[in-house]
Amino acid sequence: MADTLALDYRTAFDLAPVGMVLSRHRLMVDCNQQLLAMFGAEREQLIGQSFEVLYPTHDEFERTGARIVTALDKKGWYADDRVMKRVDGPQRAQHGELFWCHVSGRALDPAQPHAAGIWAFEDLSAKRKLTVDFTAREREIAALLIDGLTSKLI
Repeated sequence: MADTLALDYRTAFDLAPVGMVLSRHRLMVDCNQQLLAMFGAEREQLIGQSFEVLYPTHDEFERTGARIVTALDKKGWYADDRVMKRVDGPQRAQHGELFWCHVSGRALDPAQPHAAGIWAFEDLSAKRKLTVDFTAREREIAALLIDGLTSKLI
């Protein structure tokens, strides 16, 4: 019975309609098929790698990590819309293409936000096109505006 349940959970994870990642210390330890398709990558390109490979710049990776630490709710939940970067892989010809992505998930221990987490990714490019080449700072400001911050707060 336990083997059947494990298989069912694995199948549900692999075939979920959103991209999913299990993480430890901001490294991807597992991901599903939808995430690989969304980012145009093969498993070998992501498993064991830092989330940084999915960000346009190192600074954006660092800023997002800091924002997650300060914005987690008491149960460890977090969500935002941000610009992400596709990976060069055989599933897509859009190497390095930037796109809007909704990311939600939770840290398993809110006291250690990056120790272990479960994250879901939804490609928003069909709803929100990235038609202008924004600078990293402009992308950061756009993400903060989407989160509801005012110009004064930003």
